[in-house]
Amino acid sequence: MRPIWPAAALVGSLLVGAAALAQEYPAKPLRFIVPFPPGGGNDTVARAIAQQMAPALGQPVVIDNRPGAGGSIGADLAAKAPADGYTLFLAGVGSHVVNPNLHAKLPYDPVRDFAPITLVASAPSVLVVNPGVPARTIAEFTAYARAHPGKLNYASNGNGSAAQLAAAMYESMAGVRMVHVPYKGIAPALTDLLSGEVQLMFGTVVALVPHVQAGKLRALAVTTLKRSALLPDVPTLAESGLPEYQAGSWYGVMAPAGTPRPIIERLHATIARALRQPDVVQRLAAEGAEAIGSTPEEFAAHLKTELARVAAVVRAAGIRIE
Repeated sequence: MRPIWPAAALVGSLLVGAAALAQEYPAKPLRFIVPFPPGGGNDTVARAIAQQMAPALGQPVVIDNRPGAGGSIGADLAAKAPADGYTLFLAGVGSHVVNPNLHAKLPYDPVRDFAPITLVASAPSVLVVNPGVPARTIAEFTAYARAHPGKLNYASNGNGSAAQLAAAMYESMAGVRMVHVPYKGIAPALTDLLSGEVQLMFGTVVALVPHVQAGKLRALAVTTLKRSALLPDVPTLAESGLPEYQAGSWYGVMAPAGTPRPIIERLHATIARALRQPDVVQRLAAEGAEAIGSTPEEFAAHLKTELARVAAVVRAAGIRIE
């Protein structure tokens, strides 16, 4: 009979090594890749977290904005970074759900190339219409859209954007047909929506609330299962006759695949603690987002569910990159 002590000693040495790794980490600044420009919602979320992480880890957490291709440029950079815990990535619907479902070939795999750390927050979109549209509820809007197939134009901030997917999902579930008008960003889309060149848009709550409050746009419904704190009187689409409707944005922190588990666990604990801080909660709320702080396993499950959900929407709507 072979002695068992060598195996036990091996396990013990591995545990000691893991503990030492966690204690020694981090020994230098961390890079936090954000795949969008400074000043937007993604950048705000990342900076709010980074400011809390730095003192907790004893090292600076440097934001590295790498915009382009709907988040793909930053995601590719993060996927190819060393798996040593010194590169983090702010993942979202664009980089990890929309792009993989619209592009046959991406330079990264959203599941295989990343190690989930935590789902940071989620935020709803809101369906708004130009006041010229004779509808004040989703029921009235759906009836109007059905009576005028192909006559309503909806804006989005680009082909394959979350805004287009939200509208396509509504069309499929409500049985209506509208015309998609893609723009290069939300600013020109809003300009034409306010002027009446297009009649409606699904967009972020933060970007649209000021225009709703000024009476320049009319909010009909939010896209998540829960109402938005910024628009408490606006019902959800699920409340308004489409019980299975659910869409919106989310933010999550990931590391390159292969990052040691002790480091993942330390980062998770650090970020989860940051998300409980009142100033972080307030900054997220100002973006229309609600803090979550899931486990790595919960985040991984969420990503797989989102990939499948959006794949079904893309197939049903026949969405293509033009």
